[in-house]
Amino acid sequence: MNRVVIVDYGMCNLDSIARAIEECGGRSFVSDNPRELKAATQIILPGVGAFPDAMHNLNERGLVPALQNEVIGNHIPFLGICLGMQLMATTGHEGGVTQGLGWIDGAVVKLEPKGEEHRIPHIGWNNIEIVRESPLFKDIAPERDFYFVHSYHIKCTNLGQVLTRTPYAGGFVSAVGYDHVFGVQFHPEKSQKAGFQVLRNFLAV
Repeated sequence: MNRVVIVDYGMCNLDSIARAIEECGGRSFVSDNPRELKAATQIILPGVGAFPDAMHNLNERGLVPALQNEVIGNHIPFLGICLGMQLMATTGHEGGVTQGLGWIDGAVVKLEPKGEEHRIPHIGWNNIEIVRESPLFKDIAPERDFYFVHSYHIKCTNLGQVLTRTPYAGGFVSAVGYDHVFGVQFHPEKSQKAGFQVLRNFLAV
């Protein structure tokens, strides 16, 4: 059975994602201990909040080298959610420039509204447009809605890492990935049937 380690670095309520993993057939383990990652069959990095604070917390707990070893070195499947996806980028530009994990080529920048109907932060349901085939979106119907809460987004320099886009505030990247490494800007645990399908797909990677 899956042993899914959900990384706790003090930036998210982890109960909902842990329950969602259990409902999708996996065993979830919440931990802030880098050594726990060695026993993971999958790793999830969730998060809500500021990029610099998140990277500080990850570094302070010794989780950055542990994530690098397991995800990049040992090819353990990885899913970043919301802020967790943003932390995969090369840099974050919130209150200055902060180095990210560097797994996705790009920078995290603030969403810019393109009209009065575009409010920031972007909160609520919005659709995704699949731009590249991925096992993460197997059996997901085109234009399905997912639940978002964010003010920043990844501007990817490597378009080959972009999986989906969302047509809000001029359009932004809403999922990234390659090989065994994935990130979603939306919250699958709050996105009902479609979100749970994404989690089941991840558990099957």
